[in-house]
Amino acid sequence: VQLQASGGGLVQAGGSLRLACAASGRTFSNYAMGWFRQAPGKEREFVAAISRNDKNTYYADSVKGRFTISRDNAKNTVYLQMNNLKPEDTAVYYCAAKMIVVTTTEKYDYWGRGTLVTVSS
Repeated sequence: VQLQASGGGLVQAGGSLRLACAASGRTFSNYAMGWFRQAPGKEREFVAAISRNDKNTYYADSVKGRFTISRDNAKNTVYLQMNNLKPEDTAVYYCAAKMIVVTTTEKYDYWGRGTLVTVSS
């Protein structure tokens, strides 16, 4: 599976961005999808995940209530809607795909290159 994330950019605190991750190469609906992020000088961390049929979603406590993960299997795309952004959300955001079972760990099979989100105060 090839993953291409997009939608990052510079936004002021309190603003919104929507990230998209387009998948190609395999049957998208066979894969659970996740978003992770890595801030400067920090380890990569889990942000959100969604099951194959989008019935189950999971969020890190730090983004719960502000971020929403969704997917469109017809478009082979997973989204991350980010609202009320904070400076501490500044990071490179990565999407990832895992065969069948969703997880909040980093045990994903495929990773995209990442898109930079910068939130100014």
